[in-house]
Amino acid sequence: MATQMAVNSGASLWGPLKELWEAVEGAIWRRQPESVHLLDLQLKKHKPSFLTLFKNPMKSAEQREKVRKASTEGIAIQGQQGVRLLPEQLISEAFILSDLFDLGELAALELLLAGEHQQPHFPGLTRGLVAVLLYWDGKRCVANSLRSLIQSRHGKTFTLDLSPEMVNLTTRFTDELMAQGLTKQILNLISDISVTREFERLQKERGLGNEKHRKEVTDLIKECRQSLAECLFAWTCQSPLSKEDTLTLIGHLEMVTAEADGSLDSVNLALVMSLLYCLDVSFLEQGTEDREDLLQALPLLTEKQYVAAVHSRLVEGQAWKLPGLQAVVQLAWALSLRALSQLPQGAALVEFTEADEALADQALLGGVFLFLTEGILGSDGFSQEEFYTRRLHSLITDFLALMPMKVKQLRNRADEDARLIHMALQMGSEPPSSLRKDLDHLMILIGEFYSKDPFELELGLEFWCPSESLQHTSLTGSFLGVPLQRPPHKQVVLSKFVRQMGDLLPATLYIPYLCMLKGLANGPQCSHYCFSLLKTNGAPHGENRQAGMSGSVVSWEHFFHSLMLYHENLRRDVPSADSMQYRHPPIRDITQRELEGLTAFLQLLTTIITWSENARLALCEHPQWTPVVVMLGLLQCSVQPVLKAQILHALAAFGKSPEIAASLWQSLEYTQILQTVKAPGQRQAAGIEVELNEIESSCEEYPLTRAFCHLISTLVESALPVNLGAGLRAPGFQPYLDFLRDSVFLAFPTRAYRRPAEKWEVAEAVLEVFHKLLREYEPQPADFLQEMVELQGEQVPANKPPGHILMFHLLNDSPTLSLCLSLLEEGARHLDTYAPFPGKKQLESAVLHCLCLLDLALQKEVMFMDLLRESQTSLLVSPVEQLLQGVSAQSKRADHITNIARYLYHSSSNPDAAFQSAKILRRIARYPNIQARLVGDFTHDQAVSEKLMAGFVECLDSEEAQEGVATDDTDPEKRVARIRHETKIHILNLLITPLELKGPNLGLYLLGYEVKKPVSSTNLQDPGVLGCPRTCLHAILSLLQRGSEWRSGPLLTKQAPQLAELCYQVIYQLCACPDTSGPTMRYLRTSQDFLFSHLQHLPFILLENEIAALSQMSWLMKTTAIELRVTSLNRQRSHTHRLLKLLLDDQPHTLHADGETGMEEESRSVSGFLHFGTVSKVRRRLLSVLDAIDFSQEAPELLQLDFFERAQIEQVITNCEHVNEQGHTVCNVKLLHRVLVAEINALQGMAAIGQRPLLMEEVNSIMQQVVERNRVRCSLSAKRHALQSWRSLVETILMACPSELIPADQRQLIIRDLLLDLHDKVLSEDAAGELMPIVAGAVFTLIAHLSQSVLSEQQGAGPEGGSGSGFASIANSALHLILRKLLDFILCTGGGFQRLRAHLYGALLYYLQIAQKPEEPETLQTGTSMWERLTAPEDCFSKLQRENLAIIESYGTALMEVVCRDACDGHEIGRMLALAVLDRVLSIDRQCQWLVYLCNSGYLRVLVESLRQDDVALQTLLTPQPPLLKPLYIYESKMALLTRVAKTAQGAMELLRCGLVGQLVECQVFHMLPQNDPLRGFGQRDPSGFIPSPLERYRQILLPTLRLMQVILTSTTTHHQQGAAQVLQWLIVHSDVIQSILHGQDMSMGALQELSLLTAIISKTALPGALEMGQEINSAALMELQGHIGRFQRQSLSLLVRLVGTDRARYLKQIEETVSPGDLAEKREEMEVSMQQICANIMEYCQTLLLQSSAEAQFSLCLFSPSASEPADVAVPSARVPSLGLVLLLLKNSATDFFRYHDSHRQSLNKLERVEQLPPEELKELCQGLVSGSGGVEKISSVQRNVLAKRRLVQLVNNRAKLLALCSYIIETCLFVIWHHLEFYLLYCTPTDPKDSLLPSSRGQLSFRNSFIAFCVDRSGSRGLSVSRVSQQDLEQLQSDVASSFSEPLQRKLLEVEGLYSKTRSRHTFIQALTRRIRGLVHHAKG
Repeated sequence: MATQMAVNSGASLWGPLKELWEAVEGAIWRRQPESVHLLDLQLKKHKPSFLTLFKNPMKSAEQREKVRKASTEGIAIQGQQGVRLLPEQLISEAFILSDLFDLGELAALELLLAGEHQQPHFPGLTRGLVAVLLYWDGKRCVANSLRSLIQSRHGKTFTLDLSPEMVNLTTRFTDELMAQGLTKQILNLISDISVTREFERLQKERGLGNEKHRKEVTDLIKECRQSLAECLFAWTCQSPLSKEDTLTLIGHLEMVTAEADGSLDSVNLALVMSLLYCLDVSFLEQGTEDREDLLQALPLLTEKQYVAAVHSRLVEGQAWKLPGLQAVVQLAWALSLRALSQLPQGAALVEFTEADEALADQALLGGVFLFLTEGILGSDGFSQEEFYTRRLHSLITDFLALMPMKVKQLRNRADEDARLIHMALQMGSEPPSSLRKDLDHLMILIGEFYSKDPFELELGLEFWCPSESLQHTSLTGSFLGVPLQRPPHKQVVLSKFVRQMGDLLPATLYIPYLCMLKGLANGPQCSHYCFSLLKTNGAPHGENRQAGMSGSVVSWEHFFHSLMLYHENLRRDVPSADSMQYRHPPIRDITQRELEGLTAFLQLLTTIITWSENARLALCEHPQWTPVVVMLGLLQCSVQPVLKAQILHALAAFGKSPEIAASLWQSLEYTQILQTVKAPGQRQAAGIEVELNEIESSCEEYPLTRAFCHLISTLVESALPVNLGAGLRAPGFQPYLDFLRDSVFLAFPTRAYRRPAEKWEVAEAVLEVFHKLLREYEPQPADFLQEMVELQGEQVPANKPPGHILMFHLLNDSPTLSLCLSLLEEGARHLDTYAPFPGKKQLESAVLHCLCLLDLALQKEVMFMDLLRESQTSLLVSPVEQLLQGVSAQSKRADHITNIARYLYHSSSNPDAAFQSAKILRRIARYPNIQARLVGDFTHDQAVSEKLMAGFVECLDSEEAQEGVATDDTDPEKRVARIRHETKIHILNLLITPLELKGPNLGLYLLGYEVKKPVSSTNLQDPGVLGCPRTCLHAILSLLQRGSEWRSGPLLTKQAPQLAELCYQVIYQLCACPDTSGPTMRYLRTSQDFLFSHLQHLPFILLENEIAALSQMSWLMKTTAIELRVTSLNRQRSHTHRLLKLLLDDQPHTLHADGETGMEEESRSVSGFLHFGTVSKVRRRLLSVLDAIDFSQEAPELLQLDFFERAQIEQVITNCEHVNEQGHTVCNVKLLHRVLVAEINALQGMAAIGQRPLLMEEVNSIMQQVVERNRVRCSLSAKRHALQSWRSLVETILMACPSELIPADQRQLIIRDLLLDLHDKVLSEDAAGELMPIVAGAVFTLIAHLSQSVLSEQQGAGPEGGSGSGFASIANSALHLILRKLLDFILCTGGGFQRLRAHLYGALLYYLQIAQKPEEPETLQTGTSMWERLTAPEDCFSKLQRENLAIIESYGTALMEVVCRDACDGHEIGRMLALAVLDRVLSIDRQCQWLVYLCNSGYLRVLVESLRQDDVALQTLLTPQPPLLKPLYIYESKMALLTRVAKTAQGAMELLRCGLVGQLVECQVFHMLPQNDPLRGFGQRDPSGFIPSPLERYRQILLPTLRLMQVILTSTTTHHQQGAAQVLQWLIVHSDVIQSILHGQDMSMGALQELSLLTAIISKTALPGALEMGQEINSAALMELQGHIGRFQRQSLSLLVRLVGTDRARYLKQIEETVSPGDLAEKREEMEVSMQQICANIMEYCQTLLLQSSAEAQFSLCLFSPSASEPADVAVPSARVPSLGLVLLLLKNSATDFFRYHDSHRQSLNKLERVEQLPPEELKELCQGLVSGSGGVEKISSVQRNVLAKRRLVQLVNNRAKLLALCSYIIETCLFVIWHHLEFYLLYCTPTDPKDSLLPSSRGQLSFRNSFIAFCVDRSGSRGLSVSRVSQQDLEQLQSDVASSFSEPLQRKLLEVEGLYSKTRSRHTFIQALTRRIRGLVHHAKG
């Protein structure tokens, strides 16, 4: 020790010993697996502690020096590095402690350090005081361990059913200890240790704290002594002591003294019993199989010296300090000698065995029976040990059986004494004083001993032998139908003793004999035997009674006859009611002796009828005795209160049978024991009220009142008649209640009591009645109506039910409530003293009743107040929780609720009160309005606050709690364990309820959060750190953490599943609530490592409690999801990574001892985990959790009913449903039972009575069914909850965690595993439909993430990646498997579940997206030839797409049917998604199988025709107030699908055949174009920006239609005329709308899109050729058509004027302004494309018109006037024909634009090729358009940024390519139009008179504007019609303008365009040719 003096911070005198006790307890009492080995290790380690029992380490100078220097040099502490400096204060305390307990200085220091560490568990104590507790606790652990080890030995008295291995281990170990002198050590310690001595020492050194500390120290010291004594007792029970040890024990007992009341204390009692077992040979009678071995081991038989030594010591030894104790031991020795003498081995011991008589006489002289009664039975500890009882039983019965002559002597002496006394009485002299009363004492001993039977052994049965008359002559008999062997000899002797003692009984023995019978009648069978004895003792025939003397004096006959005589005599003395009968002493009085006899008889009667119902009924119905009537009569006579009380107790015993109780009520009422009806003119009360107020109060003793309360309590329980007292008064219980309340309860505190305990006995008795009344009361509507009853001709108000009145008193600030509350306060005050006081038990019981009353009131108040409100009665009540906030009369503070909470602090000594207290607080905690007040009350006083917190924590910490203990309360230990467990449950619920409310609230305060400051500012610490007390949160965590470091996982989840579930829920709620989340998660992460240590034990599997296991996992997973989200947001990557690895890893990993992974593993690359390798895989933890959720759910079969109607029963069951605490909807079984039983009771008639048992049986089967249903519902609900939590955890992992923590390839494999497992489970035959929606949601999320992962992987890899080994990281086969399962899932959902399928359609869409080819940049390189394209190998995208399609088609029409049906009907979202699926599948279905099915099955026609219904819904969308947008979305989806269909010629034809355009023509919604008034529109905009403005909504309706028509026109080229004519029809019908659109000045994105689509349609339809079809149209219609077409042409040209000429600059500027800066680039590009598209469309239109006009140039049609000057900026009046200059301008602009776009295209392509090298700013800028929000770009990773930049660049490149195509097209058409016009004007046109020029003459314009139409109509007419006058000058001007405009540079530019762009296209030299021609025309004309 000297060399290595490191201090053990766990204190070697406490920590290791605690572990020892846990090992012993685990092995012997809990029978834990592997415990033998652990125990063996501990015993080897601690053998010295047992050998030197309780010996402290020695003091030494060296240690003292070392400790003294610890403040300067420091001291080493085990398990900590370096040395620690200790404060001086601590060192001086260590020296004090060392001197106090005489122990080594280092040990003292260790104790203090441990005390400091344990301090938070002992609030209010200093470390020194805690060290004192730990010192004694260590000693207690050793003593208890030793006792348990000895109890587990192999021996003769009992066995613990342990494994032989274990028994051998403990037997061997304890034998070694005993050989080393254990007995002497124990006896010395018992002598040395005494509470008073220890207290004196502690007091001197200030080592005692508050009352609780004193009580705890006392209890520990007492327990140490008791355990040591019980070690010897257990040893002697199992095996005898050696000679020396026996003599030492006798020597110790010689010096023992008794307590003040003459009894032994429990330690000495244990030692006495040890000696009695040492001297015991009775076990040899039992003839067990190991009898021979036991004989060999018994020194009484094998060692003569042993017998000699003990004998001489007991016979010749000195007188003991307690002669009675000496007598007991002598008697035991005498009986052992007598027993030995009867054994064959006893022959050797004759010299001793002959002395047995003399010894027995000596014992009788020593008053052995009196001492046994007073000293041993009177001891507190006697009734707590079963084997004490058994030993005393064998002592008594052995005496009676082995020494019959002694018993005879005793009887003879008693008879003699009786004669002497009789003579003395007759002669009037004093009886002699020397009379011995041994037989009296023996009888009283037997009576006392057997009347208490705490272990329900019914040992008294040995005294009752079935009498001979009941037996046959044969050997076997039958008694009570049980075949019996002939009873053993001992039993015969004992029963003879009972019978013979009753024969010719002398008067002196009468009372002891009755007392003995009372004891022997205690028990269900004994009472029956005793009843029979008293029956047979009576006269053989009733008629020959001569004054009742003919039979025995101990018989029913005699007793009841005497009672009747007393009654007759006394009744004559009762004066009339008016005279004050109680003032006159009666003439004949009952003498004291008679009183005692009667009392004894009544007690015997009470015992028998309490136990035996047969006796009860037989006596009550006896026609001659009529006991009940006689007793009630005696109650009215003038008898002493004690006797009346006894009579009432007997009546109460009769009242236990409901059939007797009902008549007893009527008799009570009739005899007016309590006066309920006052006679007219009677001044004074009579009956028991007077007895109480006048007689009992003056005597200060209240037996009668207590007995009356007991009687009422019993009767209330058995039956409470409603019409009690009808006819004489208002019927009901009210008078009794008034008396109990006003005279008994309210008056009890102010009365005087001779016996202080009686005060509380009265309170307990009356409160018990109140409790029962309130418990049985259910508020009914009828209770609140004031009913009247007729009484003697007048109406009086009826009485309410007693429960109702009690409720009313408890819901008001009534004296009753005040007294209950002050009782609670007084009870708490008494308990806080920790001192015993008279009546403590009764006070505790009274307090418990008060708490129950408050709890019941809180439980029933809601219904009570609801009914009260509905009845509109004028009663005033307040809710209990508000009354409890009133001010207490005693303390003048509002402390009622804190008084209730104080009982939690006493949970260790008073578990029931703590349980009720927790229940009440939990009910109160529901109310949000009083939370702040509650917190105020709890924190008002620091000391109280600490105490209350400690109370809650102590209840949660309680280790005796046990879950799942059966509710039968026979075993008190189990009952207490159950109650402690339920207390914990209530406290946890009490914490959970307020957490949902806002702070400050009780839950937050108890869990240790700030209630004075903001909750989020809390800084949670371990208990003791920075003065932080131990709170409920610490208690909950330590409950959960217990065992979490072992392989088996947290113990609580298995031992108390329900408790664990609530603990996890508290943790989850703390993490989920925004205020508490921060502090809680920080604390759990840093101090506890909570989640990691618990997740590694998932999944929790509990076969017997699946629901709880699922709920535990649910809360844990939800908490984990929050943790992952929070750590990801805060970028705490290591935390996130560690949890992810735990959940997702599929590599078997070894955890080191400390549960941490090794450093080298952590340091590998992050992506290193989860790697594919050759190592055998383990199941991912996330999947194991999924496995633990069983998707199958057996449903209870339907009810089979014979009597009730099923539909009605189902209805009743539904009505009884409510939501339970866990949130499950279940049926309230109790309520249902009440309803059904009431229904049965309501049946009338004989038939109903006969069938009642059958009906009850059916009710039972219904109840079982409902319980089963409830279980199934809870189970399903738990599974749903668990699956939901699992899903949210999976989604959090995929969405919230940084993507780089799980590399893409791993992510895909994980998702694959999850998807396949989920599908397998949900597609199994018996999967419950209720779980499908959650699975569908999870499948959707998973597939969405799979799709994103694959896409991002491809984008990351670039265009050439991914083609090598199939597709991305996930194999095609896996993808196909997922698709098949997904389609199976869709099909297995059947007709219902449409909402569920919506998820699956979403998933399918995401899945199909995987095979979509990503956008590739348009590089404008020379395209590959058609042949190369056809022969190129299939890329992976098309391959996957082809395979997908094959799988989809393999499902045939079943799948098509489901999808099409969902697309046409059902929930909106489902329809949209089904439409999208159809769209997607049609797009990849090259064989058009789906299209054919759509057309043939009629679904397409349904969709087309549904447009008419949509029309109505869409019209409502255009009202200013934004309605639901659902119809719009569905319409858009539908149009998208129809557009998809129209993309094939076959589909387009089918649509035309279905009359699609016709349907659209009839739609009214297109006429409702909203006016775009910016001011009016301002108020209509949705502030969130989500709901579009009416105009935008209109465009969302119009654009899809325009697109659809455009697609139809494109697809139906062969039958173009038919489609075009129909579309033209639509244009004409809606021409007004189209006109306003074409004229609109709005240049927003939407407007441009509208224009581009409209111009495209017009350019294809509004053609003169459209009229050729309609040969049969009449001329008027033809004219109209011509007008429309002409108007469309004019509008288009004027639009071109605006776009190209006048307004172009303004439009471009407007575009800059309307687009918000964030998405500027993208919007602008789209708008540029739209503007170019419009120009291209109109130019195409012009070209088509020119081409259609004629093949010959001279008959050409002119669209532009012959002026080539560029239009000025001033707007050209629309009436004017646009000039050719406009086209030239467009040509120039387009050429310029072309080069601009070309440069931009080239730059973007370059950037795309080297995207990795781009500077960060540029990357950021590129990503800006694709990421919403300002900080969005900052948050994304660099990899992601590159992917986004690449995507944006591809967008830019393709956009530019589109613009280049448009520009090139516009250039080509412009050139064509210019050439066409020039050719006409310069070659064929004849100029008119020059002066007519282009002046605004109306005719000129008209003819010009209508020129082309005129031409179309009349081809044969001369061309003069078609051209307005053009002068020569115009033509010359034109020629020169064109020459100057169409300059060399422009031509070069145009040729360059062709070189750059058109070369790769087919029209290679078109521009070149036209340029040449135009040049030729201009020069030729000049020429």
